[in-house]
Amino acid sequence: MAVVSTAERRKTSVRRWFRRRSQWGTAAILLLPAFGLFAVFTAYPFVYAAKLSLTKWDGLSAAQKFVGLGNYRALLHDQEFIHSMKVTAIYTVAVTVVSIAIGLVLALALNRKLAGRNVYRPVFFTPVLTATVAAAVVWQLLFDPFTGIVNVGFRRVGVEGPHWLSSPSWALTAVIIVGIWKRIGFTMIIYLAGLQTISPTYYEAARVDGAGSWRQFRDLTWPLLTPITVLQVIMAVIDSFQVFDHVYVMTQGGPLGATNVAPLFLYNQGFRLFHLGYAAAVGWVIFVLVFAATLAQWRLSRGGGWARA
Repeated sequence: MAVVSTAERRKTSVRRWFRRRSQWGTAAILLLPAFGLFAVFTAYPFVYAAKLSLTKWDGLSAAQKFVGLGNYRALLHDQEFIHSMKVTAIYTVAVTVVSIAIGLVLALALNRKLAGRNVYRPVFFTPVLTATVAAAVVWQLLFDPFTGIVNVGFRRVGVEGPHWLSSPSWALTAVIIVGIWKRIGFTMIIYLAGLQTISPTYYEAARVDGAGSWRQFRDLTWPLLTPITVLQVIMAVIDSFQVFDHVYVMTQGGPLGATNVAPLFLYNQGFRLFHLGYAAAVGWVIFVLVFAATLAQWRLSRGGGWARA
């Protein structure tokens, strides 16, 4: 009996092994198209851009001149690039902070039992679904210094509005406003989803302890939303360092470079001046900075320790 049972166990284990192999094979076949697309459209361009950043190439000549880290050293002394990074940093901080603050306020408001809240939610989310180029064209019209609704509204209250998109002092503000408008709806929806996962019993207990609305938010809602806030900041930073569409349509980096964000600088170097190796180096610098910022934010949130707290 012992011999039979041992043989049966061996047969069972062999069958299980073959079954697992068959499942792995099926999974590999099903995942193969996705891996193929990833390799062709993500992995290969990623590696090729790294190789290209070490060369000097105009995209037309057959030979690519190897310059090593020359492109990166040149970037350290390129005042236009340094200026574009400063502009991008200002844009990133402004859009991230303001969109998160307004999105949280809207989420808190729409999480209450308000009349018509099912109408307000899609209304606030509409900018996210709007094509960026189309939205930028509309905002150009709104910011027109003579006929735009923004300045018309200012004139009705006795204030002369600025020449938004043609003023070096105001162009970046206009671009930031559009960026905030575009992102608020997404931020609101994510916070709203987070608020709806908080059990009402927490608030009932807080009210029993005499906590008012502000204290409930400070000591209960905000700490419980910390993981979502970290996620929002990371996503906003990544998105801001990739901003291009509405800046290109509204100002093309002007006036006088006031809105020349880093992705637009990369575009000009690569597709207008045909400095493809230099543009690839810019792309890698942007990638490293975004990766470092994301890692720093994650470390500051204790590596996800709040999820276990």
